[in-house]
Amino acid sequence: MNYRHAFHAGNFADVVKHIILTRILAYLMRKDAAFRVIDTHAGVGLYDLLGDEASRTGEWREGIARLMAAELPAPAAELVAPYLAAVNARNPDGQLRHYPGSPFIARHMLREQDRLMALELHPADAQALRENFAGDFQTRVTELDGWAAMGTHLPPKEKRGVVLVDPPFEVKGEFERMTQALVKAHTRWPGGTYAFWYPIKDPGDIRSYVRALQGTGIAKILRLELTIRAPSTPPRLHGTGMIVVNPPFVLEEEMRTLLPILAGLLADEGRGRFHIEWVRGES
Repeated sequence: MNYRHAFHAGNFADVVKHIILTRILAYLMRKDAAFRVIDTHAGVGLYDLLGDEASRTGEWREGIARLMAAELPAPAAELVAPYLAAVNARNPDGQLRHYPGSPFIARHMLREQDRLMALELHPADAQALRENFAGDFQTRVTELDGWAAMGTHLPPKEKRGVVLVDPPFEVKGEFERMTQALVKAHTRWPGGTYAFWYPIKDPGDIRSYVRALQGTGIAKILRLELTIRAPSTPPRLHGTGMIVVNPPFVLEEEMRTLLPILAGLLADEGRGRFHIEWVRGES
């Protein structure tokens, strides 16, 4: 699977992934102490939904566009408000044209004392990301393989924060690489929160990934998934997942409020499903 992000910006997977990210950040903001966000595969940061790539697929129309047009019940509306605020900040005229990727969503929520480290390996994307954050002293953009940062950049000096791992799945072995990276990172910073995004195409890949996570011995691993259609042959993207290690204690409850609503809103009619499971840890 080649998940070149410009083609998929604002789709259902982005909506779920970025809402989870904002809920983690909202929890970190409950304390005054500074925190750091490390985005290991940051991309260019901002996407034109009417540009060539996004227009070819139009996936955002079944993702962020649906959410912005929906009237959510009060509890869910309150939970997605920080995410929608970050999107609206990039569309000040009220017309949905630009979609902020994870670095811009995170940056929108940072307080004066917080910091963002955005890593991107692709030279052209790293340069675009650097230009997008020009003059922002709270954000550090580095052209670097995000996998390498799972060792050398941990723990952050703030000793609080989240590492978002959102690989493009352009090569085989990304699930194995995510497990290996988690073990390495957790050894260096066991108290950090880690959020690993993954596409759901082949159920067998997901089962193997979950077994590998169980084998790490790491406690407190929460699995969050949403699917918008049934699996198909040959496999195609039909769902989105996030593994959160050391999640905020409120995250499971928040997702039990949100995921059923998002499944109904973002999925093919009547086919939305969600899954919440502790791979290891709390029940």
